[in-house]
Amino acid sequence: MVKDPNKPCIFCKIRKEELQFENDLAYSSTDSYPVSKFHSLIIPKRHVDNYFDLKNEELKACNELILKTKEKILKEDPTVKGFNIGTNIGKTAGQSITHCHIHLIPRREQDVQNPQGGVR
Repeated sequence: MVKDPNKPCIFCKIRKEELQFENDLAYSSTDSYPVSKFHSLIIPKRHVDNYFDLKNEELKACNELILKTKEKILKEDPTVKGFNIGTNIGKTAGQSITHCHIHLIPRREQDVQNPQGGVR
């Protein structure tokens, strides 16, 4: 039987050893199922279902960590030439964990055959 990551919510229990960065309202960690090396998640500490439920202060806190995490990735891997930032909102859009999380996905030249149109 597959464990449900929503019961209890895996993002509500912050494991300090997995943190890249944190501030009062959010934290970043690497993705357990990465699309590419250094794929990271930025997660608000307050349990909210999706991005549209975030308060302005939480949006700012998440954005601060997106920028900090991006700089860390660029420092560690000079082959990174771009990024995808995204979030899935609702099961129809592919959201499997119902706690808002923002993906920061490093991209490298020729990592996919045709990057036109971004991640799908």
